[in-house]
Amino acid sequence: MTYVQGFLVPVRNDNKAKYTEMAKMGSRIFKKNGATSVVECWGVDVPDGKVTSFPMAVKLEEGETVVFSWIVWPDAETAKTGMDAAMKDFETELGPQMADMPFDGMRMMWGGFETIVED
Repeated sequence: MTYVQGFLVPVRNDNKAKYTEMAKMGSRIFKKNGATSVVECWGVDVPDGKVTSFPMAVKLEEGETVVFSWIVWPDAETAKTGMDAAMKDFETELGPQMADMPFDGMRMMWGGFETIVED
């Protein structure tokens, strides 16, 4: 059964190009390790909410945008082994740059989902 990992990430607007380059590298690495697709979306119509919202979820700050992304895997087991392998690949390729990511990982949200409708 298809498995999807979803992410919400706050990214400083001035880091958009750097984030995009990192996302392209990530897509290549995730696909190398079994992902079937990777989608990264820069928020353009992401309103503040009164009770809940994407900006509230990541504690969005002035000068930031919410990025919504997902990785599609064939199944949950492939996602687990693929993500573990991908993290090792990131460490190998980035080395000390891993500490200088173009987003605030402490405010990132993520989760894994089994599909129930896929059209």
